[in-house]
Amino acid sequence: MTRYDALLVDLDGTVYAGPDAIPGAVEALEAARDGGLSVSYVTNNASRSPAEVAEHLARLGLTLTTDDVVTSAQAGAAVLAEQCDPGAKVLIVGTEALADEVRGVGLEPVRSADDDPVAVVQGHNPDTGWRQLAEASLALGRGATWVATNIDPTLPSDRGIMLGNGSMVAALRWATHREPQVAGKPAAPLLRQAVERAGASTPLVVGDRLDTDVAGGHAVGADTLVVLTGVSTPADVLTAPTEQRPTHVGPDLGALADVEAVRVDVENGWRVTLDDGVLELTAPDDGAAPDDRSAQIAALRALCRAWWSSGADPESAGPPTVRPCDDGADAVVAALALPRAPTG
Repeated sequence: MTRYDALLVDLDGTVYAGPDAIPGAVEALEAARDGGLSVSYVTNNASRSPAEVAEHLARLGLTLTTDDVVTSAQAGAAVLAEQCDPGAKVLIVGTEALADEVRGVGLEPVRSADDDPVAVVQGHNPDTGWRQLAEASLALGRGATWVATNIDPTLPSDRGIMLGNGSMVAALRWATHREPQVAGKPAAPLLRQAVERAGASTPLVVGDRLDTDVAGGHAVGADTLVVLTGVSTPADVLTAPTEQRPTHVGPDLGALADVEAVRVDVENGWRVTLDDGVLELTAPDDGAAPDDRSAQIAALRALCRAWWSSGADPESAGPPTVRPCDDGADAVVAALALPRAPTG
């Protein structure tokens, strides 16, 4: 890990799913910290305070302080503080944790459009419903500034993928025909705040989503590691647009043990040739076990390296398909649910 001086780690779908840690995540992060890396936890979820998040992470076995947690609620409040006069009223669509962050930057949180707020800030709250969105639509219709802490359409949980703040933001977009300013990933404010707080010069952004974590890393000029424990799938990684392509791809946070080995641009024995939009995959000569998850993700990196370096325009060329050339490659394509080339 000598290439990087800090890890900026996503939470939902990366460190935990619901209340429970993803297997191996705590051990990998503690090992990185023991190795001298600064580890910050950077979450788009604005529903909890940094102290609540830190308490949750400590219960899972992680060593950290509250200052190691950076939330999109903090970033959203900072964006508002730059644009609103001290003491200005801000309509909260979110939890009290978000209201506390707004209060902390010298603004006054309110819950009704009748209080004449000059801005609306919207973050995830599982209790948000029609009444809260209606108040926001009234304030936005009267010209209030609109800041969304994040626009993730979904949220990983221990029960599966659920509705995220971005889907609630979409309701207000549709109703008001307006676009919010975004504080969280993939926009730069949240990650910039995390980089500054960590004092990092070469951070590695780590997460499970291409459209937020990886795109956010691109926005601040940082390398990225995507782990396949949350939202983004192997097929998503292979077909990612340029601004969502990660530097590293790993099955989980265990990849931090040797992050250089999971760089997409590193040869790993899997052979790929490109023929008219079809990626032909051949297993390594060393007989890598196709049922081993690390070997499967190594094959994915080889496919990504070949496709991304081809210069093909995904919009004009369409998504690639994969043709396995032996039994090992066939097993990997099936395990990763990659799009197969037609046979015959």
